[in-house]
Amino acid sequence: MIRGVHHLAISTPDLERFIDHYQRWFGFELAGAPGGWEPGNQRIDQMVGLENSSARYAMIRLGNLHIEVFQYTSNDPQTVHPRMCDRGITHLCLYCDDVFAEYERLAALGMVFNGPPGGSAATRATYGRDCDGNVVELLQIVDPSCGFGFENLGAPC
Repeated sequence: MIRGVHHLAISTPDLERFIDHYQRWFGFELAGAPGGWEPGNQRIDQMVGLENSSARYAMIRLGNLHIEVFQYTSNDPQTVHPRMCDRGITHLCLYCDDVFAEYERLAALGMVFNGPPGGSAATRATYGRDCDGNVVELLQIVDPSCGFGFENLGAPC
């Protein structure tokens, strides 16, 4: 029986920089000691579907959200910045109490946003990019009685 989501994973070219940004920008904390593996680990190579892989990693957390962050040192990692319409995972959504205050705070720290928060009576949200260009949504649920709010984006509930 599947019980829920444990974590998501993000690959970065600079593990320490990524962790620092997520700690300072969003309030994440380390969840255990960082680790890694060297080339020749057949079990991990099979699991990740790569040959002679090597990487360093750390688990960070904010509330019940865990992110496993990898910095691969092998296999020629490529930078990919999917658009919201591209297939696959397109963004990480962080829930906040005051999307306008977080927008101002994070913009002052250097986060680049597509625009200021907007929304409806149900939700307010904005999209920006983290230090590696990954899309991060900031979401404020204004009126929980309106449901999650997708059906209400741009219109009162």
